[in-house]
Amino acid sequence: MEFTIKQSVLKEELGYLQGVVERKSTIPVLSNILIESLGENSIRMVGTDLDVTVRCNAEAEIKQPGSICVQARKLFDIVRTLDGGDVHFKKDENEWVRMKTGRANIRLAGVNREQYPEIPIFKSAPMKLSAETFSYFIQNTAFAITNEQSRFTLSGAKFVMADGVARMVTTDGHRLAFVERAIAGDDKLDVLIPKKALLELVKLTRGVEGDVQFGEDQNHIYFETDGRLLISRKLTGNFPNYEMVMPKDNDKKVVFDLADMKSAVRRIALMADDRNRSIRVVVREGEVEVKASSSEEGEGQEVVPSDYSGEEVILGFNHLYLQEFLNNISVFENIADTSDEEARGSSDGTNAAAAPAKESAVPTRISFEFKDSNSATQMRIEGNASYDYKYIVMPLRI
Repeated sequence: MEFTIKQSVLKEELGYLQGVVERKSTIPVLSNILIESLGENSIRMVGTDLDVTVRCNAEAEIKQPGSICVQARKLFDIVRTLDGGDVHFKKDENEWVRMKTGRANIRLAGVNREQYPEIPIFKSAPMKLSAETFSYFIQNTAFAITNEQSRFTLSGAKFVMADGVARMVTTDGHRLAFVERAIAGDDKLDVLIPKKALLELVKLTRGVEGDVQFGEDQNHIYFETDGRLLISRKLTGNFPNYEMVMPKDNDKKVVFDLADMKSAVRRIALMADDRNRSIRVVVREGEVEVKASSSEEGEGQEVVPSDYSGEEVILGFNHLYLQEFLNNISVFENIADTSDEEARGSSDGTNAAAAPAKESAVPTRISFEFKDSNSATQMRIEGNASYDYKYIVMPLRI
């Protein structure tokens, strides 16, 4: 195989593949990517860990058709150091790959195409949903997915489409994130999507305007957008009955400014005990007091103005659960406040991958809905008409 491709194009597409390629795999070939020619003017690049696969197409000048299979991380590290221009690839008979750009000449060890696993084939992706909606769903729920590998059915998100709504739910047994939005059409789908696939889908939808097309077969779900394809195995098993967890009799509600609470929790959490990570939220008329203490390091408290009238209630939380909620929605509610076109153009990844969102002109208001100190607290975004978003946290006894 021999081809030439622009450095900027190659760098962008390789970036999408890095998240799925295994760096330290028991199957060495999975640390490689497959590059194949498509006709005379394009190539196809594939990376997989056997559970999640990403496939990208890119324009290239094909001199000799064929395929190469090279180490993914090494190739990406080299390509992103290049200044630009064209990059020329040529495969030798012994599977080694010659790479030439500018004054640089590099030889990379390759493996035989036959060793690379076969990629699942799909016929069509009949359903569609806007990229902005997928991005919002994932970014507001993925942080609540469990990191315990033994809890297999909780290691992803339940994604449902039925009766004119799309819904995504995640939980780790201590908290639950739920988001729902009305959609057009009567498509039906009920799947469990692994967390890794969700995070890779956020990358693929970043900056994409328009829709993501998707479909499923018995074992896989497929997402396609902008010439890129993500294939993921579906999780098996029964997701918990989340509707039983969602509180229905929370008769008390306190509303406050997101930025005020976020800053207060960030500061006071530094004084929380490292073992139980507990933080107290004392709700009283006109204010919320955030408190934490450690027998070894000291204590702290801060007051946040609020809208509340009623008896004083003390709520206990794991401060990490509270911070993850406040940190995530501080980005994504601002996205939802923009126009539809602006929102789709600025959809971005979550956590470390998230870029600063466009600031809303009106400060974001958050509500905590609760019954008493021993019941689950439901957290919501005030005035969010586009999405029905709820975050439920089980009480921490303090």
